[in-house]
Amino acid sequence: MRLALALILAICTATPAAAYLAQNGLIVRADGPEQFTVPYRGLFSPVDFWCAAGDYARNALRLPTAQRIYRVSEPPRRAGEGIDFSLRSDDSASSTGLLVIGAQRGGLTIGMAYAFCEGSGQFEPD
Repeated sequence: MRLALALILAICTATPAAAYLAQNGLIVRADGPEQFTVPYRGLFSPVDFWCAAGDYARNALRLPTAQRIYRVSEPPRRAGEGIDFSLRSDDSASSTGLLVIGAQRGGLTIGMAYAFCEGSGQFEPD
């Protein structure tokens, strides 16, 4: 009984109340109805941050995969910093922080961002 209670307490306190745990282990925190942040959580690449953003937009917000999400934080990300994202193009940074053909001013489709999760071994197509 004590072990079960300790486990439940650990799960409840592991992430903030309004946080989403992406399939690659990164946390996504809503900053408003159209903005969210993927905080720093160890050695992850920009592709991992985009995977978490795409996962959140697709599975938590239930947005269509053709919709765009935009990086708000200007690249490059400094050590220990997360990345801010938005659903609004006027909030976008000058770049996605990735070398992507067809990327538009800091934005990718949710489907493209989610496709970066494929390497995690937990990717599930639509």
